Amino acid sequence: MNRSILIVDDDSRIRTSLSEVLEDGNTDVRTAEHAEAALSLLAESPADVVLTDVRMPGMGGLELLSLLKERTPDTAVILMTAYQDLPTVATAMREGAVDFLVKPLDLHQLRRILDNVFSDRRADADPGAATEQATADTTSLIGRDPQMVEVFKAIGKVAGTPTNVIIRGESGTGKELIARAIHANSAHASAPFVAVDCTALPATLLESELFGHVKGAFTGATSNRQGRFALAGDGTVFLDEIGDTSPEFQSKLLRVLQEREFCPVGAEQPEHTNARVITATHRNLEHLVATDRFREDLYYRLRIVEIVVPPLRERGEDVSLLAEHLISKASAVLGRRPPSLSSDARLLLLGHSWPGNVRELENCLTRAVVMTTGHVIRPEDLALEGSPSGPTTLTSLGQAERTHVSGVLHATEGHKSRAAEILEISRPRLDRLIEKHGLADLVGKGRRTTDGG
Repeated sequence: MNRSILIVDDDSRIRTSLSEVLEDGNTDVRTAEHAEAALSLLAESPADVVLTDVRMPGMGGLELLSLLKERTPDTAVILMTAYQDLPTVATAMREGAVDFLVKPLDLHQLRRILDNVFSDRRADADPGAATEQATADTTSLIGRDPQMVEVFKAIGKVAGTPTNVIIRGESGTGKELIARAIHANSAHASAPFVAVDCTALPATLLESELFGHVKGAFTGATSNRQGRFALAGDGTVFLDEIGDTSPEFQSKLLRVLQEREFCPVGAEQPEHTNARVITATHRNLEHLVATDRFREDLYYRLRIVEIVVPPLRERGEDVSLLAEHLISKASAVLGRRPPSLSSDARLLLLGHSWPGNVRELENCLTRAVVMTTGHVIRPEDLALEGSPSGPTTLTSLGQAERTHVSGVLHATEGHKSRAAEILEISRPRLDRLIEKHGLADLVGKGRRTTDGG
């Protein structure tokens, strides 16, 4: 039996190139230039897979996804876009999309996804129902890096479940933002999100803070006090830096996860909890388990779903995206017009290793917005530790230029159109820079891609 794919995109080049790539003796491919035309074609003859753009004139891809899940729930929907942010990805995955691809498309990845879809169909797998939609202010979680796209997908998939989640990553990568995004996209988004920094309290007080206590339980307990689990209700308790807790506390937390109940300090009767537990750590839990500093049974309870957040230094082009967003955010707080980044300042940001990750970038740019006296942020406004303080101290602007261009070519796997877009230059100028710096060996060595807007 032939497989059928419907491609929906307002760009005729995308429709043509994907049709040529995907159509073969076993696969019928149809195309539509907008969602309304796609619905008409599907009414005549259904498709196994709909591959649709997100942003189109009229009805968008997310709305089309929602309609298809209502009308033909067995249709597998894959979304693609040149733009990408957490709300879009999370909504797509939560609403039942099979996957979400960022243009320019990686055709090897697309074929792998399609192979999985058709394999599932042969096994009569049910793609599952969509969950109720929720909204959240998650604009600080943005990025195009493939690792971050996978994080966004995981948020969308896990948000509609009560599953325990552990978020791992270096300090400053935004682990709490991800926990808040999971909560905000869940069915209990209106319930409290309660965050606790496990390193901010001594072990003797952490138990009371989370579980509460009764009057007279210890010196200073002059009245009954509700803990964070009681305050969370049906919401979420986020335990940051869980790897720094004591074995005694770990035992009590394990009971909460196993029995869904806790006992306030000094109380005789336990209390039930419906709160979801999300934890985070920057520590190597496997090493802590091996050295008997973290309970192995708790470790497996916590990591039913694990989300790993990449450090900023591994996210290449996301530095520029985040910089623009954080500048706008800081400017809005200060009530002033957002300044632009000079080319020298942008080079410094792209060349910095960011040991403090996104938190360091935000602090750096907030200071720059405060300190700049004009409408342009220059290197001297950034005050990056270990970086030159102004354009006159750059040891070699040419070398910085070469490093930046080569880094972008590496990140795009030699895709010149995408690299020129990131660099905000024309293709001819990129060609001149490639020739000038001897970077021809970095071009065309990536996987085959198809371009798009």
